[in-house]
Amino acid sequence: MKRILLLGLVIGLTCTSLRAQEKLIFTPQWTAQAQFAGYYVAQELGFYYKAGLDVEIVHPSVTQTAISRIRSNESQATTLQLTQAMEIINDGIPLVNILQTSMNNAMVIVSRRGMDPLKQYGAKVGIWNAGFGQVAICMSLKDKLDYRWIPFANNVNLFISGAIDATLAMSYNEYYQLVQTGIQLEDEHVYRFRDHGYNIQEDGVYMTREYYEQHKDQAEKFAEASRQGWEWAIQNPEATLDIVMDYVQREHIATNRVLQKLMLDETLSLLKDRESGQYEFRLRPDMVKQASDLMIENGMLDHEVTYQDIVVE
Repeated sequence: MKRILLLGLVIGLTCTSLRAQEKLIFTPQWTAQAQFAGYYVAQELGFYYKAGLDVEIVHPSVTQTAISRIRSNESQATTLQLTQAMEIINDGIPLVNILQTSMNNAMVIVSRRGMDPLKQYGAKVGIWNAGFGQVAICMSLKDKLDYRWIPFANNVNLFISGAIDATLAMSYNEYYQLVQTGIQLEDEHVYRFRDHGYNIQEDGVYMTREYYEQHKDQAEKFAEASRQGWEWAIQNPEATLDIVMDYVQREHIATNRVLQKLMLDETLSLLKDRESGQYEFRLRPDMVKQASDLMIENGMLDHEVTYQDIVVE
């Protein structure tokens, strides 16, 4: 960690001629964890400062979500999954994607009974009460699984106690939380959406279109510096993990280094496009089309949300 701090100091000293005049508050969609490592790197190593930005990272709280902060103009940028952003746009709040990190879908269904999730008709399945489950709901409707969705804030205890038959999980987060409890998760009992025709991109950085139009230069600087943070994280995972642990400890998050390392490794793997094998950092038009069609078919959107609605070129 000393080496990281020294590097940050060196970068800071090379930037003494720059003054960070543009204030921007960035709120990730969840509490501090390795899912947001690239932004922490960009902050701690001075990439934002070097770009002329005064960035403050403010995590959401139980009473104030990331999107509520965007709506009230308390934050200028946030991370959202593509399907979340499309629902918000459909509801009349235009958003702009300024940087796409996830190139792959991380959602899975884990079966508690040691069964194939696709054969658990009528099962009680845990789903995040904060959203994120749009693709899973569409899949269950299409395959006529008749799932009974059980909202949760933390699904691990529900799953272990037997209160639910299966649960949605992110491959970088809840999946590993379950593994750490000692539960044996066999591949045939885990349904990975990306392997079954639902490889719809997830996390990207969004601003309201109104704010973007008024601060295009700032948005581009923030996107580029954030990308640099992720690229540095890819090349320096152990040092990145040190930075992540500083953030989770500062935010008093109940976690451990082993879990955060697993999360970081999986998050970084999701940045690489499965088809090209490259770290592309772009929203794919074909995935936007697939997500829009799927959500319209299942009554989640009133109208098509197009690539042009989300990305400004």
